[in-house]
Amino acid sequence: MLSRLTRPQALTVCALPVVALIATAAFAPLPFSVAQPGSTANVLGTFKGNQVITISGAPVRNTTGQLRMVTIEATGPDAHISLGDVIDGWFATDRAVMPRDAVYPSGDNVRQIEQHNAAQMKQSQDAATQAALKYLGKSGQKIDVKLDLANVGGPSAGLLLSLGIIDKLHGAGAGADLTGGRTIAGTGTISPDGTVGAVGGVALKTQAARRDGATVFLVPKDECKDAGAELPKGLRLVPVTTLKGALGALTALREGKESAVPSC
Repeated sequence: MLSRLTRPQALTVCALPVVALIATAAFAPLPFSVAQPGSTANVLGTFKGNQVITISGAPVRNTTGQLRMVTIEATGPDAHISLGDVIDGWFATDRAVMPRDAVYPSGDNVRQIEQHNAAQMKQSQDAATQAALKYLGKSGQKIDVKLDLANVGGPSAGLLLSLGIIDKLHGAGAGADLTGGRTIAGTGTISPDGTVGAVGGVALKTQAARRDGATVFLVPKDECKDAGAELPKGLRLVPVTTLKGALGALTALREGKESAVPSC
């Protein structure tokens, strides 16, 4: 049949299935999520009307400055993500396209995912408390720490929660604050022994941090490269691997010892 058509006609007939395939791909749902910078919360203060860190059984200090944990917001597991959404996300600096399984590895529906994220946050809060009290030598004392980040899930606030507990209980010593009056942001998981772990999405988190006034961002050392990919102007990256190292970096910043502050 094609031999009876002119060359332009034959090309048109052959192109139709390709055009149909492209059109289908453009509108068909794809297994991706699109993420963007999310909210931040000063763990030394309140978040959505509730005190983030509440401590009983020991004196609590008044603090200055801010320690801001950061989040990213991603499209839901049942969101319709088209080829156009993916392309737009790839070229945008304030969005990122990630495989859906990387964002939601824990279940097939919203309820399962929320349960998993809540469990991760609870484990992270317990680890943050243990790490902070162990660092202060108070792990055997009857101190009750309650942490409330509303509906924020996942383990990535662990490091900032540990720092917040330490600042409220002890500060930097001699009445000084860990922050030195600055707005410090950061991310990273924490283990009870104080090890800081990677979290993902750091390039978006730096944008959220700078948007909300941070000038310093504590980042897991292994994620330095990712954090620097779209680093906002005016935000300084400080890589950390342990809670002790993070506290040492904050001390160096507060005392103006620039050569002692690690950099990416």
